[in-house]
Amino acid sequence: MVETIESKIEALKKDRNAVILAHNYQLGEVQDIADIVGDSLELARAAASTDADVIVFCGVLFMAETAAMLSPEKTVLLPAANAGCPMADMITADQLREMKQEHPNADVVCYVNSSAEVKAESDYCCTSSNATEVVAGIDKKKEIIFVPDKNLGGYTAQQTNRKMILWEGYCHVHTCIRDGDIVKAKQQHPNATVMVHCECSSLVREIADAVLSTSGMLKLAKEFDADEFIVGTEVGMLHRLRKENPDKKFYPATEAAVCPNMKLTTVENVLWALEGMEHKITVPNDVRVLAMKALEAMRA
Repeated sequence: MVETIESKIEALKKDRNAVILAHNYQLGEVQDIADIVGDSLELARAAASTDADVIVFCGVLFMAETAAMLSPEKTVLLPAANAGCPMADMITADQLREMKQEHPNADVVCYVNSSAEVKAESDYCCTSSNATEVVAGIDKKKEIIFVPDKNLGGYTAQQTNRKMILWEGYCHVHTCIRDGDIVKAKQQHPNATVMVHCECSSLVREIADAVLSTSGMLKLAKEFDADEFIVGTEVGMLHRLRKENPDKKFYPATEAAVCPNMKLTTVENVLWALEGMEHKITVPNDVRVLAMKALEAMRA
């Protein structure tokens, strides 16, 4: 019997007492070998709740860092060592400290798509699905600094009717989705419901039927009485949408919405990570303690 890569991964997973996590934007074949597929924080929390000793995080660096912070007693591996997030890299802890000095009375809300050091300088962390709830819960007398995504920040400000100081960061994948792409897709699929991610530009959000996180998209696709959807997010999301809703049709808003960093992880990378127990992601304890306060404030 020929041993496949998948069978080798299964055997190593048992030997290491490991769990494999894959983000919704990963390659379809990577999603298919994962134990849990989801968004970044959902995955980190799921890993923390398992009895696994090893977490293999098929995603990008900030996601693995979050898992390491939530599960400091576990070994966290990032199969593709160079898988980073350009948006997370658009702000540093030093830049945030400077911004805080300019606005000393402001509370800082950071998107989970940020480094551990930036989280450590923040008062609250948020996801795309709960940003509105987090911001709405902050004292209306307080100024709010929102980092790093100006599009999610702008959408949240609009939803909460709060004025916020926005960092000029953005997701290069979601900003490549243009309003013209949505118009063209609607012409090709006139009966389709348009759902786009909160990280998209205001022009795209304005002409969409629904503005959602990836988890919100999964929920809408499953529950809404529609057979066709135009999806305005990273194209990897379509694999899971189609898999979970085989009787429905999903079209990308544009085929250009590809995150190269999310596509760095391959099935082979996962095998090599388990074989060599690499690449280990750790967060210094002093950073972890402060960053955890922002993560815990999100759930307060």
